[in-house]
Amino acid sequence: MLDGLDPEQREVATALHGPVCVLAGAGTGKTRAITHRIAYGVRAGILQPAAVLAVTFTNRAAGEMRGRLRQLGAGGVQARTFHSAALRQLQYFWPKAVGGELPRLVDRKVQVVAEAAARCRVRLDRNELRDVTGEIEWAKVTQTVPADYPAAVAKAYRDAPRDPAEIGQIYAMYEQLKRDRSVIDFEDVLLLTVGILQDRHDIADQIRRQYQHFVVDEYQDVSPLQQRLLDLWLGERDNLCVVGDASQTIYSFTGATPEHLLNFRVRHPNATVVKLVRDYRSTPQVVHLANGVLSQARGRAAEHRLELVSQRDAGPEPVYTEYADEPAEAEGTARRIRDLIAAGVPAGEIAVLYRINAQSEVYEQALADAGVPYQLRGAERFFERQEVREAGIALRGAARAGGNDSLLDGADDLAAQVRAVLSTKGWTSEPPAGSGAARDRWESLAALVRLAEDFARARPGAGLSDLVAELDERAAAQHAPTVQGVTLASLHAAKGLEWDAVFLAGLTEGMMPITYAKTDEQIEEERRLLYVGVTRARLHLTLSWSLSRSPGGRPSRRPSRFLNGLRPGSGRLATGWTGGVGGIERGTGGPGGRDGENAEGAVVRRRARGPVRCRVCGASLTEAGAMKLMRCEDCPSDMDEGLYERLHDWRAGQAQRLGQPAWCVFTDKTLMAIAERVPSDNRELVGIAGVGTRKLNRFGADVLAICAGEEPGGGDDED
Repeated sequence: MLDGLDPEQREVATALHGPVCVLAGAGTGKTRAITHRIAYGVRAGILQPAAVLAVTFTNRAAGEMRGRLRQLGAGGVQARTFHSAALRQLQYFWPKAVGGELPRLVDRKVQVVAEAAARCRVRLDRNELRDVTGEIEWAKVTQTVPADYPAAVAKAYRDAPRDPAEIGQIYAMYEQLKRDRSVIDFEDVLLLTVGILQDRHDIADQIRRQYQHFVVDEYQDVSPLQQRLLDLWLGERDNLCVVGDASQTIYSFTGATPEHLLNFRVRHPNATVVKLVRDYRSTPQVVHLANGVLSQARGRAAEHRLELVSQRDAGPEPVYTEYADEPAEAEGTARRIRDLIAAGVPAGEIAVLYRINAQSEVYEQALADAGVPYQLRGAERFFERQEVREAGIALRGAARAGGNDSLLDGADDLAAQVRAVLSTKGWTSEPPAGSGAARDRWESLAALVRLAEDFARARPGAGLSDLVAELDERAAAQHAPTVQGVTLASLHAAKGLEWDAVFLAGLTEGMMPITYAKTDEQIEEERRLLYVGVTRARLHLTLSWSLSRSPGGRPSRRPSRFLNGLRPGSGRLATGWTGGVGGIERGTGGPGGRDGENAEGAVVRRRARGPVRCRVCGASLTEAGAMKLMRCEDCPSDMDEGLYERLHDWRAGQAQRLGQPAWCVFTDKTLMAIAERVPSDNRELVGIAGVGTRKLNRFGADVLAICAGEEPGGGDDED
């Protein structure tokens, strides 16, 4: 179960007790680490599958996690979104807690909001209606009641789409309409579950008896309401593993906040913190650019940014392209995409990402003109497409008929049977020419064929009925297969996805950062959004902008400020990288979490231990000894031999005085690291692997004195 995991991932997988915080950079294998953690705990008998609840934020991510856990032999583990888990509990306990049946979920929230606005005599156009609905959702997940909405907007420096008092009235009327009709919305699911668990201790205790261990993915995206629900699930226990990356916080407009991730060590001082920085997704060239985007970040999230280290072979440099206008940018992008496809890159492994959905139209037209198939992410749900529903009916009928269906004659395996059935619905071995409705239909059916092929490889011997059950489960979770077409998506919609080739388009001031990003924190979130876009690319990355909107327009636009110092001709970055390295921090068990005190009472911040790159040659380090030295064992050493001998003699005296083996004071490798780096203060000394807060307090003054050429004072007599 641990084979193939790197040292930090292995630490995640084996840290099964107490609170664990995994700070995972983009592409560092966090899903692999946490699924192996759960499966390892199950195999070792430490975790009971039915007692584990893994929570994430999208149905697709939950579906992927369930699939991986099944493959690892931990199929009984619950992997759900916050809303899905809460809805199950609400449906089960509602008759006991309240009585009767749970109110129906409102079908289309926006229609109720429209009626509420009309009753308040407020006219909203289509875009305003969507935005006001989003404001109501934000208010509910931040636990803001209608009367407090205007004050909450002002406090959060939120740019409301209408007068806040007006939105507060619409919000109040919306809630009244729901009560009158006995319906609830998506946010009510969390609010009502929280209310029941707070008021009914017997129900809370029953849930806590069932779920003993919790794993939360994308923890930087939790809202105050979701954190409140998580606290109620946990009770007084601390069997919690959270995974997140503050540098990928891009959903604050929905109420998400990284504060719970950043404060985890404050709430849980004894937590184990593991940093994953080995990037297995992207080439060194893409990773270098991603690190560069964050190198000038500011604010609290930036203080916890991680410097990624690519584990892949070198690839092409990112391409920066300036165009005269938007149509030229779209046409140029389409040409480059067509060239990539001709060179062997599958269309489904290419994406065009932009800041807002309104930018998609010009790229849809350009790709259609170039004869390149594409799909809009965030458009109609896959399993709701007519051709997919018809295919499901046909497959279900063939599964019931079994060997009596002549259509399956000669189809020896599952994939062949699926191809035979779907051929009656329009699937062919070759796609139709061009784009349009016929090509879209074929792409949907082709996605089902590929899913069947993957399913057959993962489960040899599975039949049509097994595949139909898999499709039903995916449809319930909206876990769609990949359609083979270039993906067009907003940067927000691209979170959690990756492609071989990514085109980041429209990177101009006013679009990146967006015009309405006014505060420093809003600007920093825009920077993080670009970082997310860059880290979606595995191999090919193109960044482009246009100088005007229309052909012949005034070329007044400027490239995004976030590219200053990165794109050619824009100077060099003013500041160097100051981000953290990968490694492991053990909890102190005391207040303050990651800070300790030296003998004089001064606060000493513990740095992350376990560097991952050689400071001499830059190679990745995996052996513990090499990590302590921060260099490969066979790389040249700049150790002060005389200092090493003095430290060695001092250690022998300390060991004799304490009646302990010499290595209990410091190991040979730690002494070598000290002699190579020659620390001059507590901060530099505690940054050396093998020197923790406790040893710093006991021996730090002596070691620093020896490094300074002075006589040591004898050390601390504390045992």
